[in-house]
Amino acid sequence: MDLKGVDKMRSGLSIGNSEVGLRSLSISAFILRLVCTNGRIGTRDVTVSYRHISAKVLEKFPEVLEGTVKELGVQRHQLGLSLQSPVPDPQQTMKSFNLRFQLGKVEQDAVEWAWPQERGETMFNVVNAYTRAAQYPGLSAESSFRLQRVGGMILGLVN
Repeated sequence: MDLKGVDKMRSGLSIGNSEVGLRSLSISAFILRLVCTNGRIGTRDVTVSYRHISAKVLEKFPEVLEGTVKELGVQRHQLGLSLQSPVPDPQQTMKSFNLRFQLGKVEQDAVEWAWPQERGETMFNVVNAYTRAAQYPGLSAESSFRLQRVGGMILGLVN
């Protein structure tokens, strides 16, 4: 998908499943910026929780996929809105988001590292700073995933 010529993006599904059947099947929508491989994980997981030996997971699978496709539509709409949402002081806004989402020092450093690459005056730029921060050198996989989720949560606030 294209957003007014800003970036080329691809949407998709992230599917997680427990190998021993103790966790739920989780399906999340994501959008990937092709220009820099920033991943943005949706604000809502669509999940079902059944043991692997249950056939119910197969019965519910079409519903779960439908919910995830709807989530992608919501994200796409919110990305469009984010392009039209001015942010007068982006760095102060990011400091507020860092506190709100309780980011650790390394994650905050990652956002500061990413900002010059995503600099701009809209919420689109702020959201992309968080997803770009996931590429910070030496960042743990957990922190990288967290920053992608925070980018999705910030996008979820745009209305």
